[in-house]
Amino acid sequence: MNPPLVKLENLEVTLGRYPVLQGVSCKFPAKRQTVIIGPNGAGKSTLVQTILGHWNYLGSITFDPPGPRFGYVPQRLDFDRHLPLTVLEFLALPLTVKPLWLGLSKKIKEEAVELLSSLEAEHLIDKPLGALSGGETQRILLGAALLSKPDLLILDEPNAGTDIQGEKLLCDLIDSVKENLTVIMVSHDLPTAKAHGDWVICLNHRVIAQGPPEEVFKAKTLESAFGLHYGPQEDSV
Repeated sequence: MNPPLVKLENLEVTLGRYPVLQGVSCKFPAKRQTVIIGPNGAGKSTLVQTILGHWNYLGSITFDPPGPRFGYVPQRLDFDRHLPLTVLEFLALPLTVKPLWLGLSKKIKEEAVELLSSLEAEHLIDKPLGALSGGETQRILLGAALLSKPDLLILDEPNAGTDIQGEKLLCDLIDSVKENLTVIMVSHDLPTAKAHGDWVICLNHRVIAQGPPEEVFKAKTLESAFGLHYGPQEDSV
């Protein structure tokens, strides 16, 4: 396994008066996909948001090399769905310094079309952002994250709200880019985590286990993280 791009040691995060993460030590191998699994409320989203710098913490977070560029795909995009903004205009926002109503340069349009083509979403270029389905929105958010040419791509349950076909497409797209950057994905879907993760971290406020999928997906590990009803599913995930 590759050396870690991100390493956490004894991470402690308290939100309000509630300790969400307790003594978390784990690593995220460079140019591989790490999937974080765990029950609802286990601190998975808090962990990735802390890596992004959104929460104060005790302990240490180190990057090697320091100062990586981040790309982030949230669970959902909260915005006014009546906003008259097309997919092309949304993707162009970080690429242009002039107001959108003055028009976009040919170079920006070509870059957006090329990106959408790689996401199998070129047909969405003129579609209003508010008219996209859940799966289409997640593809566009992935595209926006990749536009920044990140070293570290973080996805917080990107398959939420997508159908089976959209979920497979999104996972395949992520697999296609992970050799060129480091991917951290939060997932509630254990079969997806087992199929697509190179490294898996099982979290329930603390690290229950971490390692290759075949080592983490054991009955005792799942039982410890999720409860007794997950134990017998070792062979099905």
